[in-house]
Amino acid sequence: MRWRHFFLLQLLLIAVVVAIGYLHQDRLIILKKPPEELAQWYKPDNKRQVWLHTMFNLRREMQAVADYADRGDATLLSDWSQKLEQHYLKIGEMVPQWQKKLDLAALEALQQAVAAQQFNQINEPLDRLQQSCNSCHDDFRVQTALLYRAPDFSDVTLTDGQHSSKQMQQLIRQVNAIKIASVDQRPDEALASVKQLKLGMEQLGETCLDCHKTDRKPYPSPAINETLAKLEQSLNGGTLKEQGRQLGTLAVQACARCHGIHRQGFDMREMLTDANDWPILLKHR
Repeated sequence: MRWRHFFLLQLLLIAVVVAIGYLHQDRLIILKKPPEELAQWYKPDNKRQVWLHTMFNLRREMQAVADYADRGDATLLSDWSQKLEQHYLKIGEMVPQWQKKLDLAALEALQQAVAAQQFNQINEPLDRLQQSCNSCHDDFRVQTALLYRAPDFSDVTLTDGQHSSKQMQQLIRQVNAIKIASVDQRPDEALASVKQLKLGMEQLGETCLDCHKTDRKPYPSPAINETLAKLEQSLNGGTLKEQGRQLGTLAVQACARCHGIHRQGFDMREMLTDANDWPILLKHR
């Protein structure tokens, strides 16, 4: 009887999960999470970015094998096929869970064709190897890039100890304050907000050097500073249209472009690492 109750409980749980998915089918996107073992082959755990270089090597080796098979160059074909085998098998060594995803039969068929110099028999097993790569990419490439290659701003703080997210909110308020004061024809207040905006942007720019290893901090850029100067000039006697144009240009240069590069990837990364996905899903039903 106990086993019967246990079985019925399992069926009930499955039914609940299916029902939740069905109720949210118009808003639900299901993504597979890559194995945790993959993290050790990406920064910051792995400084050499071994996984990425393995993928780059495989792409190059597949191209070389196809090229030298077309040329009928047995020596170079053999050299590159050996490199291909080494890096293809390394996938299963680095992430044992993906060992079963490898098409070892295709790899063996490829090496047999290479050894026999059957150049016209190379493409078929090579295509199968490519398909095995593509199937894994379809399931995991986007998520992996977001988890291990998207920026992580969760611990970024400014020189005064304030978290960067709070600084971002202040910058947004200052941009809006400029617009409000401009529309209401209060140029002195608008200029005061521009001054505070410039100081905040300079402070935020110091954090960019943590990733952008350059002699000159990339933010605010010369183009942004030029637009800020034009904005100040327009607030000192320019028309409302001129003020709006310069403020709009500044919003694109100083906000939208960085958000397009960094914020979207970071927000998606946060969603994938959020441990409360199902409670949030139920809450927002």
